[in-house]
Amino acid sequence: MATSGEEQQSQAGRHQEVGHKSLLQSDALYQYILETSVYPREPECMKELRELTAKHPWNIMTTSADEGQFLNMLLKLINAKNTMEIGVYTGYSLLATALAIPEDGKILAMDINKENYELGLPVIQKAGVAHKIDFKEGPALPVLDQMIEDGNHHGSFDFIFVDADKDNYINYHKRLIDLVKVGGLIGYDNTLWNGSVVAPPDRPMRKYVRYYRDFVLELNKALAADPRIEICMLPVGDGITLCRRIQ
Repeated sequence: MATSGEEQQSQAGRHQEVGHKSLLQSDALYQYILETSVYPREPECMKELRELTAKHPWNIMTTSADEGQFLNMLLKLINAKNTMEIGVYTGYSLLATALAIPEDGKILAMDINKENYELGLPVIQKAGVAHKIDFKEGPALPVLDQMIEDGNHHGSFDFIFVDADKDNYINYHKRLIDLVKVGGLIGYDNTLWNGSVVAPPDRPMRKYVRYYRDFVLELNKALAADPRIEICMLPVGDGITLCRRIQ
C-alpha cells in the first residue's frame, strides 16, 4: 500500500487538470509522446493554429495535438472524401481533416460561433485547404434534419466528427447514423469526459464537468448497445469513441 508521501509524489506527477489534454496520468509520459512523435511531424500550419488557439480564453475546447495527428492518419487510412464536423471552435481538428482528404474532398463544418472559426480561418486559408470547407453558423440539428428530409444525403458521409454540446450527442447520433455510409465512421469526442465517467457522484467536479457527465454516460451506454455500429473507445485526448456503421 502506498504511503502518504508516495501518494503525494504520485499526485505531483499528474496533470494539474486531468483530462484537459490527455487521460495519461503522467505529465512526463504525455510530454514524451508529444515531443517524440507528434510535434516533430506536426505540419507548420497546424502548429501555428495550435499556438494561436492556446492564447484564446476558451483554449480548453481545442482538440489536442495527438488527437489531431490520430484523426489525420485515420482519415487517410479509410480514404475519406466527404466528411462532416459538428463543433469547430478555431478549427484545429478541421485543419487536420482538410489536410488529410483529397483535393476535391469536402467538409461540412458547423458551429454556433463563427467568430472562433474566423480566428483560425487565415491559417486554414494559408494552408491552401479552405476551399474544402463549407462552414455553416448555427445549431447543427436543424441542418441535419433538413438533410435527412431532402433524402439526398443518406449514407453519403465517409467520416463525421462530433465535438460539440454533449447534451445533444444522443440527438446527433439518431440523425448521423442515417447520414454516414455503411462502413463509414462517426467519431464522438470527450467520451471519457475528464475521467468523470468513473468518478463517485460526490467527488468535487467543475460545474461544466458535472453538468455534462450524465449526458456522456448516457451516450456511452447507448453506443455500446446500438446493433447498427461497431465501436472502439480510445483513451486519446479526452476519450474518443469511433463508431463504424455496419447496417
